Amino acid sequence: MNEQHLFTGTYTAIVTPFKNGTLDESALERLVKAQIKGGVDGIVPVGTTGESPTLDYEEHIRVIELAVEFAHGKIKVLAGTGGNSTSEAIYLTKAAEEAGADGTLQVAPYYNKPSQEGLFQHFHAIARATKMPVVLYSIPGRCGIEIAVDTVNRLAHDSVNIVGIKEAGGNADRVSQLRQVLGPKFTILSGDDSLTLPFMAVGADGVISVASNVIPREVAHLVDAFAKGKVGLAQRIHAKYYPLFKDLFIETNPVPVKAALAMMGMVAEEYRLPLVAMSGKNRETLRATLKACGVLK
Repeated sequence: MNEQHLFTGTYTAIVTPFKNGTLDESALERLVKAQIKGGVDGIVPVGTTGESPTLDYEEHIRVIELAVEFAHGKIKVLAGTGGNSTSEAIYLTKAAEEAGADGTLQVAPYYNKPSQEGLFQHFHAIARATKMPVVLYSIPGRCGIEIAVDTVNRLAHDSVNIVGIKEAGGNADRVSQLRQVLGPKFTILSGDDSLTLPFMAVGADGVISVASNVIPREVAHLVDAFAKGKVGLAQRIHAKYYPLFKDLFIETNPVPVKAALAMMGMVAEEYRLPLVAMSGKNRETLRATLKACGVLK
């Protein structure tokens, strides 16, 4: 990995625990401490996995403040502060900067489907509004658009604080394209646990992981092993936990990962509508996989 990269390794897209409809602050503290103990490089609060669409501004900012407090400088906090309204994204990003976050993750605007020029102007405005490093987030399956390679390149050259991208389009070829165009200094992170190893094989620097909520040490070990050239070890870890990587997406994220954490006694299994609990059949599939991987007894 390039030493100049700001965000490399394993970043956990941490869930937002609820209890009786409100933020469960003590459960969040337990989760963050477990991540520190597990050896991850950082956490991403209030991303997709953190159910950001159902949090109001006050709650969103509170989760970031608590994440910074609980991380206590031991791991980095890459705050999810994107949105499909540029002014909203700027507002949340400034609040995250004030809270002491180390950087911001900026998802492509969803639902309103801007053009590539619109995407450029959106991210350009956000980057200008903050001194924090910005990591872009391309996830066409949720947003209906992808941030084109040319647009990423244009943004990286336009704004010195746009330093990386979370690549969640499921396409290793795009990692190669990005690396070819942007060179070795630009950070590329996998957005899918099952693709971390293949993405790193063609130049990615790590992962923003859902699975590391459940198995932080193991995901960090996989990423670290590959980065140090221990390819066989990384392959063995990938093979062991691949069924879990897949079954954590057996229903819409973050429903399965919250269910898994509840089975482990880490959080209450509580969601906000329109997300609901898993079906009985899928729950048993997930439980069996957790047992097979050694997470549950």
